[in-house]
Amino acid sequence: MIEINGAEKSGSGTILRLSVALSAIVGEPLHIYNIRKKRSQPGLRPQHLEAVLTAAKLCNAEINGASLGSQEIWFYPGKIRGGRVEAEIGTAGSIPMLIMTVLPICIFAEHPVTLHISKGGTDVKHSPTINYLKYVLLRVLGRMGVKASLEIHRYGYYPKGGGEVTLRAQPSPSLKPLSLEEFGEVKAVEGVSVCTFLADRKVALRQAEEAGRLLKSRGFNAKISVVNDYSNPIQKGSSLVLWAETDKDVLLGSDAIGEIRKTSEAVAREAVKGLLDEIVAKPTADIHLADMLIPYVALADGESTYSTRILTDHIESNLWLAEKILGVSFSVKKRDGLVVISKK
Repeated sequence: MIEINGAEKSGSGTILRLSVALSAIVGEPLHIYNIRKKRSQPGLRPQHLEAVLTAAKLCNAEINGASLGSQEIWFYPGKIRGGRVEAEIGTAGSIPMLIMTVLPICIFAEHPVTLHISKGGTDVKHSPTINYLKYVLLRVLGRMGVKASLEIHRYGYYPKGGGEVTLRAQPSPSLKPLSLEEFGEVKAVEGVSVCTFLADRKVALRQAEEAGRLLKSRGFNAKISVVNDYSNPIQKGSSLVLWAETDKDVLLGSDAIGEIRKTSEAVAREAVKGLLDEIVAKPTADIHLADMLIPYVALADGESTYSTRILTDHIESNLWLAEKILGVSFSVKKRDGLVVISKK
């Protein structure tokens, strides 16, 4: 049985999510305790509980201890069959975080997976936005052989949620290694600016226009799509995702979400700053993508390498878990002001 102390490293939900995913993939029972020990509200919150329950549905697992607030679970995975699966968070808990938990499991299923997720948050704090997953993460994973797509039915924001998304994934267990050693030159900057029931205040347009103005002042002519969304009448909100692509197949992303008393222009400034910080540093994966890639790189055949600006606690946690559960070996080195992550 895999034994994981959830208080190690970041002490956050990322340890729970990746432990469950890797347990399902290798088919070995998992005992994880001190779940989210370093968070202000330790234990399973609604989004974490639903992520575990959804993972269990995908691999026909038995679970003990899975209840709200629980800091300890036992997870006994079975075969990853695939098929259609329903998930319902019931709060503004993060849909992207749930997807990040189960996507690695989906690609090892016997049959295609259609995962319908409802009543959650697509664009919320402390989580990538749903469009970051769609336009950055899934595109990079596609180069590794992951065949997955996202359909957004309803955007969902804090505090009511109400978001609804469908993830479709094909079995693609033979992952290709990822070699991103050179940054190259930026050839395109794009983005998607979304607002839900805020078109009368031109929120999505203002976000896009301010982001475009700021990027142009730095020499980038950005192509930013404006989406005036009416999918969710119970919760207004907005988000902006930007990405830069280079001639060396590097894709860097940045996003920001709207909040009460936060202007559209402030959302744009936040997203632009995040993207420019990446472009100036010239890594081959942004600081969020860098931790998301680790399980896929760990599961891929052959050597992979990429660089990032900062060694975050999420990166350290994911490297530790991949090495512990999968028995792979990573190296982390500093080079030219960047952190180079390599799987041998």
